[in-house]
Amino acid sequence: MQRKEKYQINTYLCPSIYKHLQTFFSKFKFKVNMKFLRNLLASILGTLIALSIILLLFIAIGMALGETDKVVVKNNSVLEIKLNAEVKDYAPKGTDFLDEFLAFRDEKMGLNEIINAIENAKNDDNIVGISINTLNVNAGISQTKAIRNKLEEFKESGKFIMAYGDVYNQKSYYLSSVADSIFMNPLGGIEFKGLSSEVLFFKDLQGKTGVKMEVIRHGKYKSAVEPFLYNKMSDENREQISTFLQSIWGELLVDISKSRNKTIEELNIIADNLWARNATLAIENNIVDAAVYLDEYETKLKMASGISTDNELSEITLSDYISAGKGRIFLSATNKIAVIYAQGEIIYGKGNKDLIGQELIIEALRKARKDKNVKAIVLRINSPGGSALASELIWRELELTKKELPLVVSMGDVAASGGYYIACNADRIFAEPTTISGSIGVFGAIPNMSKLADNIGINAEQVSTNKNPSYSVFEPMTDDFRTVTKEGVEDIYTVFLERVSAGRNMSVEAVDSIAQGRVWAGVDALQNGLVDELGSLDDAINYAADLAEVTDYKVRNYPDYKLDIGEKLSGFPFMKSKEKVMIEALGLENYKTYQILKQFSEIKGMQARIPFVMEIK
Repeated sequence: MQRKEKYQINTYLCPSIYKHLQTFFSKFKFKVNMKFLRNLLASILGTLIALSIILLLFIAIGMALGETDKVVVKNNSVLEIKLNAEVKDYAPKGTDFLDEFLAFRDEKMGLNEIINAIENAKNDDNIVGISINTLNVNAGISQTKAIRNKLEEFKESGKFIMAYGDVYNQKSYYLSSVADSIFMNPLGGIEFKGLSSEVLFFKDLQGKTGVKMEVIRHGKYKSAVEPFLYNKMSDENREQISTFLQSIWGELLVDISKSRNKTIEELNIIADNLWARNATLAIENNIVDAAVYLDEYETKLKMASGISTDNELSEITLSDYISAGKGRIFLSATNKIAVIYAQGEIIYGKGNKDLIGQELIIEALRKARKDKNVKAIVLRINSPGGSALASELIWRELELTKKELPLVVSMGDVAASGGYYIACNADRIFAEPTTISGSIGVFGAIPNMSKLADNIGINAEQVSTNKNPSYSVFEPMTDDFRTVTKEGVEDIYTVFLERVSAGRNMSVEAVDSIAQGRVWAGVDALQNGLVDELGSLDDAINYAADLAEVTDYKVRNYPDYKLDIGEKLSGFPFMKSKEKVMIEALGLENYKTYQILKQFSEIKGMQARIPFVMEIK
């Protein structure tokens, strides 16, 4: 006879768990080896305890690092500007302890923090000058221009700015051209060739795979869906791209011309002939001042800093300077101007730091309205558009907000299509000269794999209670369904025109003449009435303060983002994001192509957005 002790478990391990397990197994009359259960429970609890200890260890290490690596701005320091990390208009750090502990993993930089840091450096007695030494500027053209403009202001302090690069791409040279002196490696080169834009077309790919996008659009310039309709660029799309590229290039040349004391005509000749492609040509054409090695450049920095060449140069990186608290402007004012950042593609839903969802934006607008100290609102937009429905919901909340507080819009790199939809009803709209805006148009795109189904022997049959036009991804789109969908596109386009007409005080016909999905650079948008003024985010904030009749104020940034634990841990090497893994596997260019196709496959509802594939180089 088997001994009863074999079925006993050490109840000291966890009495409550033991009791529940005993009840569970007796109910179903399960026979179980209690020794196995005891070991299983011990393993589970041991694992949980171990994980807790590891987490506490990480936190302890973070606290120790925070104590020992506290950033101090030393006397006679040079602020080093590198912009290799991604620059976003707004890249807030978390406010709870875990966010602070993990913050060093966040590689993104906020444009607002960069601007504030340069402003603080201008008045910081410990900062004697700035060194620009960046291989790549991971920011948009308008963001780069905003940083460059702030560096121009920095020079008013009498402090120096110097720049060095082994090689310069076009954007890094544009930023560096603000410097008093520009140096390059003797074997380096400069990419100075003018702007270009590349669009990928997928019509033949659709024919080969048997999967295509069924497209219905309004706007002859609405080129977002052209890659799925044609094998080459339409004349209308080529016209609009050429126009805004020329406008943006012209703005860059104006800035470089002033800094390097060269005419725009001379700069265009240099670009046409690639007369900056090596150090000799770059020096001959006054694109740089001299070719030196990095150690020689550091000697020049020492001399400019007024220290002996035998002494060590004191440099502080921009990210460390921001970490020292210099990414904020501290004011004691009670009045506030709320800046609400809308950045990324517009989606229907909550949204996050990278996507505009109506839920987060509406919540931010309502919070700002409820704060009695908020006297005006600036909506900072950096978006190519997206969901028409989400854009309409945000527009409606902005209408309600405008009845209570002055509302000003500041456009960043892009505020087009849905991005313009949520801008059009503001009291005043500011854009950078290089902002891409407009694109007032609508499209619908639905995947269809009927050809693929035929090729591989799939036949789809439908049974319905009613005869309304329906759609199956496995059947060709019917004329009736296309008609109904086109009506939906036309209805939304009409509403879009009406929203712009009312917001900009223009007739619907006037709006339609500059709409049709056409994209405009900021300088051209000013001429056709889509924006009111060319200026920066600071200009928009100052104007909003004037509307509110306040002179003493501070800025309050929205939305307040809250990350879950998985997002907070995503920066750790063992928690690598899916995006990083795929980039490593496919390469950056192939990953971009994958993203284009993936975005179209996930489209829901009518879209108001600019082209998916339009990279300016």
